[in-house]
Amino acid sequence: MGQQRQQWVESRAQPALAFIPPQLNRWVLWGAYAALPLLLRVRLQRWLPAGIWPIVCDDPAPLVQCFQQFQAGEIRLLLAFRHSQVDDPLVMAYLFSRILPQSARRQGISLRSPLHTAFMYDRGMTLWAGRWLGWFFSCLGGVPVRRGRQMDLKALKTIRAYLQHGEFPLTIAPEGATNGHSDRVSPLEPGTAQLAFWGVEDLRKAGQSQPLLIVPIGLRYSYPHPNWSALDRLLSQLERDTGLPLASLAHPHTASLTAYYQRLCHLGEHLLTRMEQFYQRFYPTQAGALDQPASVGAAGEGATGAAEPSTGERGTTEEGTLAPRLAQVLETALRVGESYFGLASQGSLASRCRRLEEAGWTQIYREDLGALSHLPPLERGLADWSATTASLHLHHMRLVESFVAVTDHYVQDRLCFERLAETTLILFDLVARVKGITIPRRPQLGQRQAVFTIGTPIDVSQRWPSYARDRRSAKAAVATLTADLQAALEALIP
Repeated sequence: MGQQRQQWVESRAQPALAFIPPQLNRWVLWGAYAALPLLLRVRLQRWLPAGIWPIVCDDPAPLVQCFQQFQAGEIRLLLAFRHSQVDDPLVMAYLFSRILPQSARRQGISLRSPLHTAFMYDRGMTLWAGRWLGWFFSCLGGVPVRRGRQMDLKALKTIRAYLQHGEFPLTIAPEGATNGHSDRVSPLEPGTAQLAFWGVEDLRKAGQSQPLLIVPIGLRYSYPHPNWSALDRLLSQLERDTGLPLASLAHPHTASLTAYYQRLCHLGEHLLTRMEQFYQRFYPTQAGALDQPASVGAAGEGATGAAEPSTGERGTTEEGTLAPRLAQVLETALRVGESYFGLASQGSLASRCRRLEEAGWTQIYREDLGALSHLPPLERGLADWSATTASLHLHHMRLVESFVAVTDHYVQDRLCFERLAETTLILFDLVARVKGITIPRRPQLGQRQAVFTIGTPIDVSQRWPSYARDRRSAKAAVATLTADLQAALEALIP
């Protein structure tokens, strides 16, 4: 019933999304830190997979030293971390509350408690997770950001104040969104580099001479004890949901990696074909660029059987055949939304998703109508119509958002349980969304281990003179810093 209610609410016009100001509450912070071991092991929210233990850091000493310098007023600090999964914030909190203090004690370094950071979060999280999350993040010092807005002025002002004189360092995810891949960093958005330069600018204007450092933080998950039976059951569930014949393995724990890879490729091929058919039939104008798969004519829109993939030396889909087709489906899905909202098809997939999200929110969360309860019934009905249509068109954007980092060679390049599991879970999310499940309960495929790796700090202040020269130099400096941060995060992947 709760899930149905959420879908109904999304189909009606809503009040404007208010900015949630950060209001740090140390009692809530200490309570959250105390509850971390439970939160990491037990699923308390359906959207948190949990089951994460142990959590380790290869060498926390450099980050401890940065915190020591920050607390001494010697530097300002921005932490840029890999953000591949929705439960990364829980793992980051464990790093700050447990790993770093323990490392500091071993080094004989005294740090003030609590060891914490301010952070940015997507304003949309409170829409699907619940209003309580906005209150909770506010109590932890979180700053909500409208990612699709070119300039979220309230958030920007708050973040720049944190960088200049905040009590804690600031944590940011430069990728902008999760990609579901522990071993692949998505192209970074330029916002992190731009914020860092603005932070140096504010420091200089205020007469403060501290350097501003960006510390890259790598985060990777692994399965020390893979649950092959759970992966087999998940693949079987997806085969049932998509109309494929079941290909369950008689002995999941002893089956070859290739057997799982073939099932995953067959499932991916079938899903891709079905999405091509869907867009060709119901959105023919936007789907004009889609190549007609050989199986479409025979299978038809109502078919439930799967097209047999072409096979290469592994007996699986030939390398390179899925990537162009997937790219065309994602392009078509974006064009469906962009056509409705009147947006130009320009920029990266991620930036186009953000623009679509903001356009949809403009029609759902109405800043132009005042109190919705005071509207005449006709006006309220028209507003609901608009919200319903906008919400439906945002589904196409969510499809692209899930697959923005997916390639046809990620699993094949290093065939292992982790990459099989990550890709299968992304397909699970797609099927769940198409089925109408707003917040899918992701299955656990075994207990995961989280490993942090701390990168070499980047001194943004040393780059300030080239940034401050003129507008062209500023743009080049932001691009260079973004590229350097991208390389630094990629270097932290073993």
